Amino acid sequence: MKQFKYSELEATLKKKIVTTGFAPTGKLPSVRALCKLQSLSKATLLHSLRRLEARGLIYAKPKSGYLVNQTNPPISAPIKQSTVPSTPQNVSIPAILKDIMTRGAAFDILPRETPHDCTHLIMLNRHLNKALRSTQSQKAFYYSRPDGDVRLKQAIINHYGTLNQNPEQLCITNGCQHSLFISLMATCSAGDTVAVESPTFYGVIQILEQLELKIIEIACDPKLGMSIDDLTEKVKKWPIKACVVSPNYSTPSGALMPHKAREQLLNLALSNQFCIIEDDVYGDLAFPPFTSEPLKSIDTQGQVILCSSFSKSLSRDLRLGWVLGGKWHNKITQLKLVTQLCSSESIQQGVATFIEDGHYRRYLNKHTYELKQQQVELIRFLNTYWPNDIRYTHANGGISMWIELHPSINTQKSYDEVLAQGIVMTPGSLFSASGRYKNFLRLSYVHPLTEKRKAAIKKLFNSLLAKKSR
Repeated sequence: MKQFKYSELEATLKKKIVTTGFAPTGKLPSVRALCKLQSLSKATLLHSLRRLEARGLIYAKPKSGYLVNQTNPPISAPIKQSTVPSTPQNVSIPAILKDIMTRGAAFDILPRETPHDCTHLIMLNRHLNKALRSTQSQKAFYYSRPDGDVRLKQAIINHYGTLNQNPEQLCITNGCQHSLFISLMATCSAGDTVAVESPTFYGVIQILEQLELKIIEIACDPKLGMSIDDLTEKVKKWPIKACVVSPNYSTPSGALMPHKAREQLLNLALSNQFCIIEDDVYGDLAFPPFTSEPLKSIDTQGQVILCSSFSKSLSRDLRLGWVLGGKWHNKITQLKLVTQLCSSESIQQGVATFIEDGHYRRYLNKHTYELKQQQVELIRFLNTYWPNDIRYTHANGGISMWIELHPSINTQKSYDEVLAQGIVMTPGSLFSASGRYKNFLRLSYVHPLTEKRKAAIKKLFNSLLAKKSR
């Protein structure tokens, strides 16, 4: 039986994808070029490409055309579980962090490089603008509810899907950092001890320093997250008041805590009466076909405070987060009133309709797919140039990897030297209160691996590796 032309082309392209991957770029010729090369109509060609896309062999990238969906490259030797202090520590964080944030390069090595595709923001801005135009005088002369817009709170709960929580128990904040700040204020007093993952998010260390809280670092597996055994031993020795944890794709390692460990953590918190403060800011960034649910979804006693935002998933500029406060909801709401008064009603309503109309979910489906491709491209690049010089984590979600260099290399001491070459590095020492991880750094794949970024990464690692003791 004679094949249709689109089937013949599909078979031809599939064979070439499997054998060559359209090396070295992984990019298929343009639609116009393929039409001319194959003497086919645009409609027939697009039909073939869409069938290949449906089978997961290729994907469309805005303004770039069709690219091969690369399989996972070989992974480096694994990073070992962290070793941490056995006693609580006073908190201090290097001044480098402020410099990184000032340069706008917290998740990039190039300060404010030209951004990647942001077409999703066009639709978001339409919803925000529509909300701004609605009942302008009322919004201009009256404050909104301190705990947040009812419609947005319901939209967030609906988005989680399996989170069986009353929207009235949710409080809107000025981002996840604000959520973590008021959660720690609500549960701890100056001098109290807080358990954190090691390595941990440097923003948490900042908050603990500001609130004059002590920190006790808990060993973490780069793949499986916080060690419940280590936490159990330290709970026996020290009066831990709260535990800050990111079960879903924590920064910097991208670790994902298994379900059994989550249950053990919750039971430990209940039996020892300490609060779990869950930072779930990366929870929406699981790579297909993986999914993730917050630890809060198995909490029936209100022992978990869930903190999150749209900053890592949708827009850094949005500054819209939330807290599900559990037993501490009323106190958290009061602290929101004290520290921020209220949130912009227009922005809340615009984001609510953006979620309700399905735009946020559709964007996430596309965005997580792109993040996975960018991670694969970055790993291939690292393996090409430094296969024996570095180790790194390989997550199934999130936006960053944790990179280990030779023990003789100190990334914090090399910060200024690298900066002089126009590269902003995030040293590993920022992710520990005890000065660990000096030979580590965090590297993100949230941006496409452009030629400029490739050149910057080459400069970065060549400069650092030149310092390795022989």
